[in-house]
Amino acid sequence: MAPSLVLFLATAYLGLLFAVAYYADERAERGRSIISNPYIYALSLAVYCTAWTFYGSVGRAATTGLGFLPIYLGPTLIALIGWIVLRKMVRISRYQRITSISDFIASRYGKSARLAGVVAVVAVLGIVPYIALQLKAISTSYNVLVEAPGEAGLAAATGLAHGGVDTALWTSLFLAVFAILFGTRHLDVTERHEGLVAAIAFESVVKLVAFLAVGAYVTFGMFDGFGDLFAAGAADPAIRKLYTQTDPTGASEWIWLTGLSMLAFLLLPRQFQVGVVENVDESHIRKATWLFPLYLFAINLFVLPIAVAGLLTFGESGTADAFVLSLPLAQGNEALALFAFLGGLSAATGMVIVATTALSTMICNDLLMPALLRIRSLRLAERPRLTGLILGIRRGAIVVVLLIGYAYLKTVGESYSLVSIGLISFVAVAQFAPAFLGGMYWRRGTKYGALAGILAGAAIWGYTLPLPSLVGTGLVPDTFVTEGPFGIALLRPYAMMGLETLPHIPHALFWSLTVNAGLYAAVSLFTTPSVAERSQAHLFVEVFRQGGSPDPVRRATASVDDIRALLQRFLGWRRTQRVLEAYAERYDRSLADVDQADQTLIRHAEKALAGAVGAASAQVAVSSVVQEAPLRLREVLSVLDEAQQVLAYSRELERKQAELEATTRDLQEANEKLKQVDRLKDDFVSTVTHELRTPLTAIRALTEILHTNPSLGETERTEFLGTIQRETRRLTRLVNQVLDLQRLEAEPVDLETVVPFDAVVHDAVTAITPSIEQKGATLTVDGPAGPVPVPGDRDRLMQVVLNLLSNAETYCRQEVRVMLRAGERVMLSVADDGPGIATDQQEAIFEKFRQVDSGATPGGGSGLGLAIARDIVRAHHGSLD
Repeated sequence: MAPSLVLFLATAYLGLLFAVAYYADERAERGRSIISNPYIYALSLAVYCTAWTFYGSVGRAATTGLGFLPIYLGPTLIALIGWIVLRKMVRISRYQRITSISDFIASRYGKSARLAGVVAVVAVLGIVPYIALQLKAISTSYNVLVEAPGEAGLAAATGLAHGGVDTALWTSLFLAVFAILFGTRHLDVTERHEGLVAAIAFESVVKLVAFLAVGAYVTFGMFDGFGDLFAAGAADPAIRKLYTQTDPTGASEWIWLTGLSMLAFLLLPRQFQVGVVENVDESHIRKATWLFPLYLFAINLFVLPIAVAGLLTFGESGTADAFVLSLPLAQGNEALALFAFLGGLSAATGMVIVATTALSTMICNDLLMPALLRIRSLRLAERPRLTGLILGIRRGAIVVVLLIGYAYLKTVGESYSLVSIGLISFVAVAQFAPAFLGGMYWRRGTKYGALAGILAGAAIWGYTLPLPSLVGTGLVPDTFVTEGPFGIALLRPYAMMGLETLPHIPHALFWSLTVNAGLYAAVSLFTTPSVAERSQAHLFVEVFRQGGSPDPVRRATASVDDIRALLQRFLGWRRTQRVLEAYAERYDRSLADVDQADQTLIRHAEKALAGAVGAASAQVAVSSVVQEAPLRLREVLSVLDEAQQVLAYSRELERKQAELEATTRDLQEANEKLKQVDRLKDDFVSTVTHELRTPLTAIRALTEILHTNPSLGETERTEFLGTIQRETRRLTRLVNQVLDLQRLEAEPVDLETVVPFDAVVHDAVTAITPSIEQKGATLTVDGPAGPVPVPGDRDRLMQVVLNLLSNAETYCRQEVRVMLRAGERVMLSVADDGPGIATDQQEAIFEKFRQVDSGATPGGGSGLGLAIARDIVRAHHGSLD
């Protein structure tokens, strides 16, 4: 095909991507996001399907049959059963303002800049081969279209197309421009890259439709459906063996590759970018749990048919990775071949754009900025603006990463298939798994354990995969693979410690993850986490219980002017104004007349900076203007456990005679509790004074009548004096009961003395019997023959029993029954045949000053008797109902 036509269509298509991205960004600036949609979110996750999927899966199917499927079974399992993990990642990242996977791991382990840098380096080294894979796919597909059949092999080997054009180099530069324009437009990388995500979703549709179009054409155009195609393949012994699994190592390889792809889906920087950082709404994850697996099923539906058709058409001499293009070309269908080329271009460019954007953020935030901020001679802290420097570093990092990928392609990548290159990257990012997943669910993990595990795992990965791949370039001798370094057979990179039964990828994965996880656990157990690590561990592990709790309180001081100047230096004037206005609105605090920044402002500023330069760099930047005193461990623990364990922890602190130093948040909560107690006391005092006022008012009125009317008749005078006596007794009883309540709260009940409870009941019954018989009722007692010992206070127990019996005497008609039972616990039951108490009132009668209308003549009580009785019983570790 004419190179000009192919280049024109490729340029036009990439121009269309520019238009889609630009349109999405414009809509976002007007507040009308197009990516706030679960379908767009699910399509953006399909950035997982790269040129490896579009071309490499067919190449793998042509040699292993269904061996390509584990790479897609893993993400499907994550979507179906592991979405809770993804939801937790999103929740943590939103609260912590995470910008990348390196920022996530560093934040979990005390915002360690060193750990962030290590993760960033491993990520770059691991993803470079994957970027080279995409460049190779684009270059090879272009060469397949424009070169004559006899020249295609030479073009594929050299990477040069017709006329000596280096398509891989020009593709790298073009993708760098796109990633710079739409991946580094905003300084705050936690802000959505609307245009980039929209372009990725659009590309996901194009590559799916293109692959389905080729698959349908091959299956139903070149053959008469699946049956005819597979029957033709079965007639060829070389193809028929692809239909069955006969290799004994095949099953274990499936398991290893499925697990590897699960980790890759979670930990690849591009997947973390679209699945976590770019997530708009957690609810979108649920819909993606079936949309994304459906996408994977659709894009893999025709992989094996295309592979079989390619083998039938070209035999073993054909390039299996290029069957998607070469089959339509062989049939003279150039339009479909061009469409397939655009689909492959979509698959490759989507991955490169997102991956380089994510890696540039990591390089800037976790490698260069922390180092530059610590170099005092640069005096970055004195510069009025750093936004240009930060964006410049990110843009330069995109170009450098793509050029490194291009260099890897030219030195190593041309010798390996697309799938082989991709799997090398998968094993690299799998080294983040122990520190990443362990950090989300295991509080005890430390940064030293994470550092040891990742460094060791990455070293084994480099030793067992990338280093042996240099044998083909001549940089490493053949004996390194066949005999081991210095002739040590146990150190052969493909058979370490004599393990020769596993293929290269599972072998490398086994050793790297085993050592990685082992060191992570062992070093974590033998090192003590810092206060910052403990606090972050709590926030990560308990993120769903925290409800968005802020970072733990620190004892730090800074001026408001210093905080404002720091924010302006990194974010610019306008962005700083928005950050400070958001603070004032959220906490209802004005900064106009405030000189000293409080803890909440410092935390707010650090989180705003974290969105721009990452957690580690933000901590370094804030530390440059903040004077901070270290917190003791028990202070942080008291803050973290306040919501769930404040009482238990307070007792623990009392036993250890340690001082609890309150923080601002603790003081506010304690203040609210004190206000509540004050309100309760006010209500109690108000009620008591009201109850006291009633008899006092009656006594005063009657005495005034007696005083001002000396000629009052004897009958009336006797009646008034009797009323005064009753009200005086009522007043005395009320005062005594209030004093009883206070005494119960102030003095604990002595439970050391054993009281014969049967004697207490007998005495109370003896005292109340005359009153009951005077009413014409009877009192029966049913109790054990022997003594009933109870630890407690005899007088208070007598008070309880008398209260219950007097209530029964007041409301009974003909009978009162008392039953005493002794066993593991002692039970006293008092029953009468009075009107009873409604079900909805049976708890209310125990409230202070609460009396219930029983329908009978009221006893004139104060409403405190049963409240006091219940308090006494509870003080004896019993219950009253």
